[in-house]
Amino acid sequence: MTPQQEAPITEDGVEPTQPPPTQHAALNTQHFATTAVHAGERLGGPAIMPTSTPIYASSTFLGEDAAALDAVLGGTQKGYVYGRYANPTVVALEAALTALEGGVATAAFGSGMAALHAALLLVEMQPGDVVLAARDLYGASHALLNTLFAPNGIIPRFVDCNDAAAYSAALQEEPHPRAVLVEPISNPLIRVLDMAGIIEQAHAVGALVIVDNTFATPYLYQPLVGGADIVMHSATKYFGGHGDAMGGSVTVRDPAREATLRSLSKLLGAVLSPFEAHLVHRGLKTLALRLERQCANALAVAQWLAAQPTVAAVHYPGLPDHTGHAVATRQFRPGAYGGMLAFEIRAADRAAMFGFIDRLRLLIPATTLGDVYSQVSYPIMSSHRDWSPALRRRAGISDGLLRVSVGIEAVEDIIGDLEQALRAA
Repeated sequence: MTPQQEAPITEDGVEPTQPPPTQHAALNTQHFATTAVHAGERLGGPAIMPTSTPIYASSTFLGEDAAALDAVLGGTQKGYVYGRYANPTVVALEAALTALEGGVATAAFGSGMAALHAALLLVEMQPGDVVLAARDLYGASHALLNTLFAPNGIIPRFVDCNDAAAYSAALQEEPHPRAVLVEPISNPLIRVLDMAGIIEQAHAVGALVIVDNTFATPYLYQPLVGGADIVMHSATKYFGGHGDAMGGSVTVRDPAREATLRSLSKLLGAVLSPFEAHLVHRGLKTLALRLERQCANALAVAQWLAAQPTVAAVHYPGLPDHTGHAVATRQFRPGAYGGMLAFEIRAADRAAMFGFIDRLRLLIPATTLGDVYSQVSYPIMSSHRDWSPALRRRAGISDGLLRVSVGIEAVEDIIGDLEQALRAA
């Protein structure tokens, strides 16, 4: 035996005379380095049913034989071959989201922006086609349409979807839109769209409706059940809910779109890792509990802010004087108005707002939302910093506006932190 051909040894230093019962016999004739690579893998054995879907941290999967692998690759047999195509942990999350959305198929992505990109590509637009988009979309959604789609001949057309006459006129303008992109709850002014009217009118001119439902989540509102065609989310937000995972999702209502959705997922390559999928799936299990608390907290915070003399305006649909209160009451889950609100500090400029944010001790200045802890975001510094001051003014985004994602803490502590920061202001 040469030095390179070391005899395999067991943990107690004795050369084995027969293979362990759960390990392939061939391993006992291989070198130590080879055994270290393969030992413990592909054990087979009886089927197991874990209580919680495990993390399948594998980039590839094996078939029973070459014919089975060929069938999976050819699409004639379900199964797994490559992580960019499908992963069991990710598929489990996708199944959960499909059920919660009331759709037929879901594809998970590595971020919300990747999901939005896929949702728009799913419409299969050609140069000259129009996307009619809500004017107060998330800032990066504007950028995606203007910087990636517009140079390729897709025409973004923006309209105030809360203005029924303006929306109707934009739909009738030639060429008719191929797709309509909206958010039921807008960022950052928390405006509420009448989705039934939006969807009905869009379908009347042959447009598909894409809904970014990140703020509302299916707990408040299910766009596909209401007739929308495609719903997408930043799963980083309420779905994950704990600030430790990034992801996105696209769910479709029409079974005929599933094959295209799967193809886009493979080709775009912005797939969700099994580790992130596991965290988001775990977050979904408490989504209803978290949002029930967040909605209750947000209403209490909004009512308190509305009574403060230093607060010029509060934007929250749970308040009776909010312009979208009646629509939200009819459209959303009974008694639930969401965990997002915004408010304006009277006569505050950028410097004053920086000071207010720095005085907060409980509320976290984070460029995200939907987590268990309360968070604040200053739109002119974050989501809408690339907008010109004139454009922000036209959209109603003042220098004194702060967006709040209300968490699950004791509401007295949330209000107490806002109170001490306002008092100092």
